[in-house]
Amino acid sequence: MSSPFEIHDPAFRDLALPVAALDRLWEGGRWCEGPVYFPLGDYLLWSDIPNDRMLQWTEGAGARVFRAPSQFANGNTRDREGRLVTCEHGARRVTRTEVDGTLTVLADRHRGKRLNSPNDVVVRSDGTIWFTDPPYGILSDYEGHKAEPEYGGCHVFRFDPARDTLEVAADDMQRPNGLAFSPDEKTLYVSDTAWAHDPLAPRHIRAYRVDARGRLAKPRTFVTIDAGVADGFRVDIDGNVWTSAGDGVHCYAPDGRLLGKIPIPETVSNLTFGGPRRNRLYITATTSLYAVYVATNGLPGH
Repeated sequence: MSSPFEIHDPAFRDLALPVAALDRLWEGGRWCEGPVYFPLGDYLLWSDIPNDRMLQWTEGAGARVFRAPSQFANGNTRDREGRLVTCEHGARRVTRTEVDGTLTVLADRHRGKRLNSPNDVVVRSDGTIWFTDPPYGILSDYEGHKAEPEYGGCHVFRFDPARDTLEVAADDMQRPNGLAFSPDEKTLYVSDTAWAHDPLAPRHIRAYRVDARGRLAKPRTFVTIDAGVADGFRVDIDGNVWTSAGDGVHCYAPDGRLLGKIPIPETVSNLTFGGPRRNRLYITATTSLYAVYVATNGLPGH
């Protein structure tokens, strides 16, 4: 059996499992996105955006429809109480699914104007919810509803549930997309995927310093992707960034070195760590859900 891992730096040998297999767990989507793992139920949720649904996968039981319609849901995460937080292209909002299944709208407007189409989302340990707002869900009727942007930008937002406030965290990117915090939460990584529509535009991940008040400063280019774009990504316990790319999954060290790749036969959109030990990498890629075990662990609470 050949290994699914490509070693680009010797350090990747400590993260890869040569005997692990790349499993195709499910197929049948149009553009799969937003995987999030729930440890209490030992299941994974993800979005199938053009089919306007969310699905649930459980070991031994396979996949079933979790929510349809889903308002063309894209990115998903858990908050610190274990509740589902979702970016909805169709309704142009971020919602939280309560324990009883009802939806609470967390953010849908900025200064009185509708958001573009919230894309990806993460929750910081202080409970604040950070999400990106590019226009992909309003560019056509395929992943949402075609419409005009209203507030005139594409921002990274920070929502504070305790104060019910929405603030602009960063407004210096063309198409902000995936985002994740470093283990100490002193760095926020955000990808710019504008290259997907303009070959002269960025296709990199930027790193922002996060100060004690949760403000962003000193942005720098962390890595430039050499195949496709970094649509979505997550960080492991040692600070390595595992990101989607056009040819699979790329893993970068905290200093930006490319450590290795996991080739996937479809374009990868996003990924997350899951399983009881957070050592299984779940990967959404175009029509399918894949998984592979790795020799590291994802961050708890992500």
